[in-house]
Amino acid sequence: MRNVAIVEAPSVLGLRPTGVEELPDALLDAGLAEGLRAVPAGRIEPPPYDPERDPETGVLNPDGIAAYSTALADAVGGVLDDDRFPVVLGGDCSVLLGNLLALRRRGRHGLLFLDGHTDFYQPSAEPAGEVASMELALATGRGPRVLADLEGRGPLVRDEDVVALGFRDAEESAAYGMQPLPSALHALELDTVRALGAGEAARRAVGLLTGDGAGAGFWIHLDVDVLDDAVMPAVDYRLPDGLTWQELETVLRTALAGGGAVGFTVAIFNPRLDPGGGIARRLGDCLVRAFDGDGQD
Repeated sequence: MRNVAIVEAPSVLGLRPTGVEELPDALLDAGLAEGLRAVPAGRIEPPPYDPERDPETGVLNPDGIAAYSTALADAVGGVLDDDRFPVVLGGDCSVLLGNLLALRRRGRHGLLFLDGHTDFYQPSAEPAGEVASMELALATGRGPRVLADLEGRGPLVRDEDVVALGFRDAEESAAYGMQPLPSALHALELDTVRALGAGEAARRAVGLLTGDGAGAGFWIHLDVDVLDDAVMPAVDYRLPDGLTWQELETVLRTALAGGGAVGFTVAIFNPRLDPGGGIARRLGDCLVRAFDGDGQD
């Protein structure tokens, strides 16, 4: 088991306050910290939410997200300085920017992006201006400079240092006019993961992120809507199909085996859509088993 420290990041600045901000409390109440034998490393509260789309950038809360990303990067950096493994409990997917900023301050790193959506929208194509649908584009340096060039360090991650695994939104994103994924970014959509098998897909992803020319490790970003809608309905933007619990556990266990992974995000789970708490407990159990695993199928 890794030496885990948990950072709570209950920001919904990139989405809206529908319940995702309660994710940290729900998973901690479900016993995640005890299961991971983790220590607390603080809670980063977001600035006030502004529901009005910024006319200059076309996104919600750009300045608030920029400021929050800096504060979150400081917290994650402190965990890394203590030689601990940060597990960041979002919040919406915009928290990824702060996590990657913490790594970018230290040099070149990679990203294993586990999400049912590719989140590569440009502001003009995102219907509500939500950064939670743009964070991968912003992290790779595309979009309004206030978010795509945080601290003048953009891009936070290079195209070739990203593996997007398990997404299934190609038809939807094309209909909205989302910009295409760059050719250098490694894309393993859900059908490819199924064809390869979850273990082999994850091994290929890790190989791409740790091979010759790769950076000093990679961050794992988990948006829980990568899971099958039938087992993870507690998300705000639902899509049919997705990974099974066992497939997700296999992917995570494989990615966490060895020394390549340097941090981990959980995002988008909405406890208000899980009134009995059963999904939170199942998610926590999956994460604990993945961290306890040996990397085998």
